Amino acid sequence: MPWKDDRVIMKVLLLKDAKEDDCGQDPYIKELGLYGLEATLIPVLSFEFQSLSNFFEKLSHPEDYGGLIFTSPRAVEAVELCLEKDNKTEGWEKTLKEKWNTKSVYVVGKATASLVNKIGLNFEGENCGNAEKLAEYICSRESPVLPLLFPCGTLKREALPHMLKDKGIPMESVTVYQTIPHPGIRKNLRSYYSKQGIPACVTFFSPSGLRYSLRHIQELSGDSIDQIKLAAIGPTTAHAVAAEGLLVSCTAESPTPQALAVAIRLVLQPLHHC
Repeated sequence: MPWKDDRVIMKVLLLKDAKEDDCGQDPYIKELGLYGLEATLIPVLSFEFQSLSNFFEKLSHPEDYGGLIFTSPRAVEAVELCLEKDNKTEGWEKTLKEKWNTKSVYVVGKATASLVNKIGLNFEGENCGNAEKLAEYICSRESPVLPLLFPCGTLKREALPHMLKDKGIPMESVTVYQTIPHPGIRKNLRSYYSKQGIPACVTFFSPSGLRYSLRHIQELSGDSIDQIKLAAIGPTTAHAVAAEGLLVSCTAESPTPQALAVAIRLVLQPLHHC
């Protein structure tokens, strides 16, 4: 049960962009607030789409593939951009989606699943918390016939492709976006520290987000960096934090606002009980 203590307000810095829910509030801000934690979002990543013409050509021929794999919201956004840019025939988009809906569409996580749902595709695997678990799920269901189409970013991890290859399941990757540092990282972090002070907890949401923000966090925190609880959204990010020689205070059991809030609450408010 969420617990709130008005006597102590601890500040949590979330290094991610905002995603509004149906009530117009970021679900991570909302969930942490239920535990009396004051969370602030600072985006650390930006994305540039690329090779969309090549991707659209492949997307236009679902008969050549056994299905689709989405491991990030940006890959789904690439599909949206392709449909918006190239759909010149009335009814064409609907026909294409109907054809893909006769195939398997695999996703990682609720956020990606939500976007896939919005573009009208059926999906499965959303309860898999990371690419490795999704790969295991795919291997339990697929037979090596037609390749799976995998739109991805330049920083994709190789675990999923390797696991599918080992099982003889063909897959065709197409890079549709690249990850770059958000242009306002340093400015936004300096503004936060000057107004809010040193946070009780900093949460990293990806290895790339860690890579682009850690230097600034260390610079602004100074000797107090050891007093900050460092949280990770999942094991991959936790390993990246540990590889920097830093202590991971907690890792969310699943990449959800609820799981992260519980994990952070336990390390920041260990003496309180629900």
